[in-house]
Amino acid sequence: MVIEKLAAPGDDLRKRLSALFSGMMKSLFKEKGAQFRVELVADPAVQEFVNAHASALDSAFQKMEMSDAMRRRLTRSNYIFSGMKAFHELHEAFPSLLDENGNRKPFERFLNDVQSIDKTYNSNYLRAEYNFVAASAEMAGRWEQFMRDGDRYNLQYRTQRDDKVRPEHAALDRVTLPPSDSFWEEFYPPNGWNCRCTVVQVRKSKYPETPHDEAMRLGDEALQRDTKGVFRFNAGKEGKSVPDYNPYTIRRCSTCPIAKGDKGRKLAFVPDNEVCQACAIFHECAGNAEKSVRAVERKHYMREMAPLLGRRCSKTIDSNSTVQVGFSTYGNKHLFSDTFGRSKILSKDDLKNLDTLLEHSTYEGESGLTHTRNDGIEHFYYFKTTLRGHEIRLNIAKQVETDPHGRTRTSYFLYSVNDI
Repeated sequence: MVIEKLAAPGDDLRKRLSALFSGMMKSLFKEKGAQFRVELVADPAVQEFVNAHASALDSAFQKMEMSDAMRRRLTRSNYIFSGMKAFHELHEAFPSLLDENGNRKPFERFLNDVQSIDKTYNSNYLRAEYNFVAASAEMAGRWEQFMRDGDRYNLQYRTQRDDKVRPEHAALDRVTLPPSDSFWEEFYPPNGWNCRCTVVQVRKSKYPETPHDEAMRLGDEALQRDTKGVFRFNAGKEGKSVPDYNPYTIRRCSTCPIAKGDKGRKLAFVPDNEVCQACAIFHECAGNAEKSVRAVERKHYMREMAPLLGRRCSKTIDSNSTVQVGFSTYGNKHLFSDTFGRSKILSKDDLKNLDTLLEHSTYEGESGLTHTRNDGIEHFYYFKTTLRGHEIRLNIAKQVETDPHGRTRTSYFLYSVNDI
């Protein structure tokens, strides 16, 4: 696989972003206070610009192979990145509201004076950002593939070996280490704007491993110009197209509980500067948008899965017992909401064919509960099968329900799916 430099979004999108930038500036112009108000980033005109910019970045990996879960994470990353970029555009444009005498400019003059901001951010910068997101997404998808094989193969760093390769990156060419080596947490490509480096799987018997300390030394030298450590991240491992700490954020973002998705600590987080305040707003907006999209998507796929409710399959759970395993509304809801966080192999389109996967699966084992439940589930049975050349595990729940008359009813249904 060769990562070529991709063309930036076309003229039509550039014109759309420019028009939306003007709309964003109209909202800024309506501000009456003498200080920049961070809450402006939630304004509909600003959100429209952010969504359009994020969609431009999303298009960089529209046809790339990756799991649905990874695609959702990268899309969220693009939205947050685009939002913080818009925040800086607004912040930079704010002083231009006043002329040299401290008087408010007419809108036409103000808009003309901030056109350089639009060109800088949404033309010049966008080209490099688009290429970076494309490279990050490509490598994130490859990381998912690598993780399915574990340490069965080693990973090898490769440049394009042409006269465009940066000398500091050329030093990393053919560095070979297992996927579990911490080297890949810091020096997994892309390692800079317009970086074309890649990583491939190699047989352990073909190439000798690079000593870890030597690889880390070469990595430090390769990124010596990245004094802030912006590019020391692994897009696939973190599930982000752009690192949390980037040109539009601050160093603290790399450890921020909001950026890391630490729900338990979010409530205790208090932003103490404008960058943090803006970031918190964009994360909240992203969460609300995802919930809305998720609700519509869930309704659609629950309809797709409805025919499964009437299907049953005889499965042997040990040498002496055969049970009828089927599907339930409760189980189908859990399959939709939980499975895609646990399986990188199963796709949404597979949901309506889960009965076929169940029919061809074989018993693998069972386990009791690891914690108390209130849904009547008492036991789990594990079956395995193959999907597109990869092994997956089907988790069957045994549920015992008691009616008001004390009568019990035992049922078995597919509860979740995960990769092996």
